[in-house]
Amino acid sequence: METIARTRREHFVKGQTIKEIARDLKVSRNTVRKVLRSGETSFEYERAVQRRPKLGQWTNELERLLSANAAKASR
Repeated sequence: METIARTRREHFVKGQTIKEIARDLKVSRNTVRKVLRSGETSFEYERAVQRRPKLGQWTNELERLLSANAAKASR
């Protein structure tokens, strides 16, 4: 969020170019353009389903083992 505010301030108040802002903030020029063109205050990406390629086939077995372990006494 600070990057978005700083990007807008650099461009609209200080008059820096997109290339200068991208260089200073170490982000791509496309990201700077996206921030300046949109009215968004934050950009977040949230994955709908978390993939687990290595654990995928074992999730049911792991859940069973964890529930069995939780039922046992602590000592």
